[in-house]
Amino acid sequence: MRILKTLTLRGPNYWSVRHPQLIVIRLDLEVFADQRSDQIDGLAEGLAEILPSLKTPGPSYRRRFLERVEEGISLAEVVEHVALELQTLADMPVSFGRTKETKTAGIHQVVFEYENEQSGRYAARAAVRLANSLAKTGGYPASELKQDLADLRDLQAEASLGPSTETIIQEVERRGIPWMPLQSRAMIQLGHGVYQQRLQATLSSRTGILGVELACDKEGTKQILKNAGVPVPRGTVIYYLDELADAIDRVGGFPIVIKPLDGNHGRGITIDINGWDQAEAAYEAAKDVSKGVIVERFYRGRDHRILVINGRVVAVAERVPAHVVGDGRSTIDELIEEANRDPRRGEGHANVLTLLTVDRTTWQLFENKGYDLDTVLPDGEICYLRSTANLSTGGIAIDRTDEIHPHNVWLAQRIAKLIGLDIAGIDVVTSDISQPLRQIDGVIVEVNAAPGFRMHFSPSEGIPRNVAEPVIEMLFPPGQPSRIPIVAITGTNGKTTTTRLTAHIFQQTQKVVGYTTTDGIYINEHLVEPGDTTGPQSAQVVLQDPTVEIAVLETARGGILRSGIAFDACDVGVVLNVAADHLGLGDIDTVEEMAQVKGVIAEVTRPKGYAVLNADDERVAAMAERTKAQIAYFSMQPDSELVQRHTEAGGLAAVYENGYLTILKGDWILRIEQAVHLPLTMGGRAPFMIANALAASLAAFSQGVSIEEIRLALLTFRASAAQTPGRMNLFDLGNFHALVDYAHNPASYEALAGFVQNWPGQRIGVIGGPGDRRDEDFITLGRLSAQMFDRVIVKEDDDTRGRPRGEAADYIIKGLETVGDCRYESILRESEAIEVALDSAPAGSLVVILPESVRQAIKLIEARNPVPQAPPSPAGSQPIATAPRPTAAVHADPSSPA
Repeated sequence: MRILKTLTLRGPNYWSVRHPQLIVIRLDLEVFADQRSDQIDGLAEGLAEILPSLKTPGPSYRRRFLERVEEGISLAEVVEHVALELQTLADMPVSFGRTKETKTAGIHQVVFEYENEQSGRYAARAAVRLANSLAKTGGYPASELKQDLADLRDLQAEASLGPSTETIIQEVERRGIPWMPLQSRAMIQLGHGVYQQRLQATLSSRTGILGVELACDKEGTKQILKNAGVPVPRGTVIYYLDELADAIDRVGGFPIVIKPLDGNHGRGITIDINGWDQAEAAYEAAKDVSKGVIVERFYRGRDHRILVINGRVVAVAERVPAHVVGDGRSTIDELIEEANRDPRRGEGHANVLTLLTVDRTTWQLFENKGYDLDTVLPDGEICYLRSTANLSTGGIAIDRTDEIHPHNVWLAQRIAKLIGLDIAGIDVVTSDISQPLRQIDGVIVEVNAAPGFRMHFSPSEGIPRNVAEPVIEMLFPPGQPSRIPIVAITGTNGKTTTTRLTAHIFQQTQKVVGYTTTDGIYINEHLVEPGDTTGPQSAQVVLQDPTVEIAVLETARGGILRSGIAFDACDVGVVLNVAADHLGLGDIDTVEEMAQVKGVIAEVTRPKGYAVLNADDERVAAMAERTKAQIAYFSMQPDSELVQRHTEAGGLAAVYENGYLTILKGDWILRIEQAVHLPLTMGGRAPFMIANALAASLAAFSQGVSIEEIRLALLTFRASAAQTPGRMNLFDLGNFHALVDYAHNPASYEALAGFVQNWPGQRIGVIGGPGDRRDEDFITLGRLSAQMFDRVIVKEDDDTRGRPRGEAADYIIKGLETVGDCRYESILRESEAIEVALDSAPAGSLVVILPESVRQAIKLIEARNPVPQAPPSPAGSQPIATAPRPTAAVHADPSSPA
């Protein structure tokens, strides 16, 4: 077996809306293409031996799996289940999977869930290796499996966000707030657009740089607090070893603490120093971390961390340094080994406890006590392995939130304000946190920006505290949204025009609109990035922009299949149509499968939002059954039975009736404008543009945009090279006209014919098609062109997408020749074909150019100085009155959606 291609899906997708994180591999079964699992001796037994967990209860994929292997299934399904099992065994529990045979014999698509991208891709490779080995040799080395699981765990650890960030993300997901990682400095974005907030570990968008800088300056922090009457250790800062003796005298002699001026996470700190040699060694350790070294009086007591968020104490933990407790029999080394067998201990921050290790600090502590690793401690005696209580060095945390004295609460909250931190970890040394600090000689030893949360949400002893909750309540107070409205638009044809028009309508509300199209990413009328930007990465550019208030996102088939969509839900999902285009690509071979791809947009529409569906396309209309959203239909047929039933039940719709674009809302008829007045519709002669306008108007109306704002937008939007390049761009060249359109599939040719065939003069077509389409698609394009044009020039795209030069044109010519006499010629180079058509166009004719490069085609036309178009203006049209439908009662509020 061999993996031909691997895709990583990161959002709702063709395979699943509820399981956005999926790996998809295209697997060639090769020699096992015709063999089922029951035909391979010992396969089920081998799986059970190598992966005995498959026999135990657990995730749904395990149920009857081994029985099914004995009964006979494809080896591709075996790979799917093994990939899931490997991840589950590596502490990444996953359960969703699918396997589908492609049109090509022996090749399957294997789909399975992942927690971590790199681990998921590794699991795919490992599963194929394991299945290959079992099928060929009957076994798989245990050492290989052990290495696979170790590698999976390593990949998961490397990709971990860290315990503090992960607990915040869990709270975010519980509240339904969208989030995404940013590709810089390990930052996380919470929310979308103008409502977004950012996190870096436990630094937030509200964390002030001055507060962070001050917290990192330990001596500066202590001076601020001392001046404010806060009890702090007596201490001084030195920069040279020859200053150490005087510094010790100034703080009152031994015992002392030596720590780096700019340190964090306990690095370079030595406490309870009682002699000169130890002080010198501690100075050197601190100097390795920071140029400045703090010398402080050592205060005896227990180490506590008080967590203050948004001016309020939310948790308190006592931190105990890494240690072992004697039993009268075991050596210190044996006690460390025994402690490390605790399943809660491990490497890194993902574990409740960290493994105990021995380092320089440990040996210093041993020296003070006269210990070594072979020392047998008396029963009950504590031996500390670290001088500081950090969890990252093996310390433990005991929750003391319910014990802290009210005065200490007040003091901690005041300290956070004095330093200027929204999230602060305040380190306190006191013998009893339940007593006011000054009464028992307690001191504030440090204030930390970006404090760790692990000790609070997962203490070694005591009650876990949900410290993520106050963070999210601070960033998103009650009533403050986290999401901007998202309008997602898909379909086979008309996506870009509808996206641009929808964005133009929303701009009438004076909101900042970000939108993506096949021409580029835009913020209002400003081009952010040119190109075909209809995939998830482009959508994220809009959703990450802090100025955007509304997102209108053209969402193409390719992105849904390759990566999934960039958002978990949209407020309006528009599906324009589904037709035979791009079939055979991405293993989507039928129009029904294409409808399933497009239908993802309807499925991810929020229940309180609207799925805007084309009632005239039965495949699109059927998507109403797959969405939990409210339904709004648009139709070119005012007597559509589906629309009538829907509106009679109080539903929302838009139709083209009596020459008007009209909103139907329950019993109300809300006429927007006559199509003949709208530049986009070419005086009402382009039916497919009317349909696009209906969809855009309905999407905007469903989000509260007024009829007058919609009307104004429709009157000021035209199919021009400026507003919709390549979408019905009509140029007046004096004696004749030229039309540029990006039609490239049979459905778009048929839609274009509705306009072209009404042209009174000769009709000339410059036609072609993308080289990655099927042979039969080119023949169909030729046949449709022969029916539409009086004369045809067949050209080819400069990028033939893998086809031999001239092959696509030959198939188009075959189609042309199926329709009797048709004047045609073949000029393969696109620019030359366009020039020939323009040079030979007779008076009154229409030259229709269907280019690969819209910009090049427009440039060639503009070089001939077309007659300038009059600027769009709403003048001369009056608002259309709103009237109730005659068979029903009048509603009180006809201007806004239900």
